[in-house]
Amino acid sequence: MLTIQNLKSKIAQSPYQAYVYSYPHKTAYRPLTPPVYLPELWAQQDRQALFLYIHIPFCEMRCGFCNLFTTVSHNEDFMSQYVRTLQRQAQRMKAVLGDASFARFAIGGGTPTQLPIQHLETILNIAENTMGAKLQEIPISVEVSPETATEDKLKLLRSHAVDRVSIGVQSFIDSEVLATQRRQSTTQVEATLTRIKEIGFPTLNIDLIYGLPGQTVNTWLQSIQSTLRFQPEEIYLYPLYVRSLTGLGRTDREWDDIRLACYREGRSLLLSEGYTQVSMRMFRRLEVGQSSNLSPSSPSSPSSPSSPSSPSSPSPVYCCQADSMVGLGCGARSYTNTLHYSNEYAVGAKGISEILQAYIQTADESFDYAHYGFQLNAEEQRRRYILLSLLSDEGLNCASYRQQFGSEVYADFPEFSELLALNFAIKDEDILQLTKFGIERSDTIGAWLFSEKVQESMQDYELK
Repeated sequence: MLTIQNLKSKIAQSPYQAYVYSYPHKTAYRPLTPPVYLPELWAQQDRQALFLYIHIPFCEMRCGFCNLFTTVSHNEDFMSQYVRTLQRQAQRMKAVLGDASFARFAIGGGTPTQLPIQHLETILNIAENTMGAKLQEIPISVEVSPETATEDKLKLLRSHAVDRVSIGVQSFIDSEVLATQRRQSTTQVEATLTRIKEIGFPTLNIDLIYGLPGQTVNTWLQSIQSTLRFQPEEIYLYPLYVRSLTGLGRTDREWDDIRLACYREGRSLLLSEGYTQVSMRMFRRLEVGQSSNLSPSSPSSPSSPSSPSSPSSPSPVYCCQADSMVGLGCGARSYTNTLHYSNEYAVGAKGISEILQAYIQTADESFDYAHYGFQLNAEEQRRRYILLSLLSDEGLNCASYRQQFGSEVYADFPEFSELLALNFAIKDEDILQLTKFGIERSDTIGAWLFSEKVQESMQDYELK
C-alpha cells in the first residue's frame, strides 16, 4: 500500500536496494494456467508500431556483478542450435502478428557480438526477412563488448543500418575492472571505442558503474573524464548492486557505500559538460540548437531530446520496456497492454543451462502460446504508467493519465501527493516531476509504487 510511512522507511535505508526500470519485475512472473494463445492476445493490440527485441544469451565471461540471463559459451554448435531455434520462433511469431510493422529494433543479451559473424548476420536477416522489420528506416540498437566488437562485426552492423551501439565499459581503471572478475584492459577498451567512432555509428552509448571494489570518488570521476574523450551521445551511470548468485554476491566482503557521492559528483560533471539527464541512470548529450532546463537544483527537463514535442529531437531515447514489444529468444520478454510474458528466469549457471536446453527443444506449436508471465489488471496498468512516466525526465502528465484511464491520479492513489510534501517531486501545471532529490532515489520511489501483489510475488520468488 502506498503510504508516506513506508516511503520514509525506505528512504531511511540505502537508496540502492534494487534496480527499478520496469514494472512489474520479472521475479513477479509465474506459470500461466492455462497458457495464453498468442494470436488472440496480439489481435487486441495495435500492431502498427511494434518494438522488436532479439535476445542473445552468450558472453565471453561472466562479470561478478551480472545477474542477467546469460551464459559463457564458446561452443559454436550450441550457438547454431540457438539461432535455428530463434528462427523457428520468429516464423511462428510472424504468423501470430500478421500484418504488423516495427518502429524500433534492438539486439541485446548477453553480448550479441559474441556470436560468430555468420550467425550475427542471420539474426539481422531474421529481423528483416522473417519478421519484416524495415532496418533501413527504423532506429536499431545493438549491445557489444570490448572483446567482441571486432571491425568486421561492426561493419556488418553498420551496413544493416544499426545506428546505436551500446558498450559496457564499467571503468577505465584496470584494477577496478579486475575486481569485478571482468577480463578487459583499458588499452583494449580505448581501441574498441576508437573503432566504433571511426566506423560512424550515429549514437554511441557507454555504460559505467559506480561503487566498484576499490573505487573512490576520484577514480570514478577519472573514468567519466576518460569516457568524455570519446564524446558519446549517451552515457549510463549505474550504481553497483550486489545480488544473490552473482560472483560478487558470493563474497564475504563489506561494501563501502560511496555510491551516492559518486552519483552526485558524476551527475554534476556530466551536466557541466553539456549533457542532459533523462533518468537517474541515463545522460544524453545535447545537440547543436537544443537547450535544456535541467540544472543542479531543478527537476529533469520537461522538453528533453526524448520528448516527441521537441522540434530538434534526434532519434527517440532507447528504451526496451515499452508496451507492444515483441521479444524473440530465450531471455526476451514481450509486452502487451494486459500481459507481460517470457521464458523462466535464472541467474545460476545450472538454471540458465536448463532453461536454454528447454528453449532449444521447444516444439514449433508451443511458440504460439505464452506459458510464463504476469497479467496486468486495470490497477497494475495504472501503476506501470505512473512508474515509467515519473522515473523519466518527462514526468507524469496528469492530463494524459486522465485521458488514458478516465480517472484522476490523485483519486486513484491519494498518498501519491506526499511526494510533493517530501520534496521528492514538484508539480508544474499538470506535470508531476521528480526533483533532484527524488531523481537520485528513483529506485526507492519506484519500489514504493509496486503493488502488494507484485511485492509478495517478488518476495516469494525462488532464484535459480
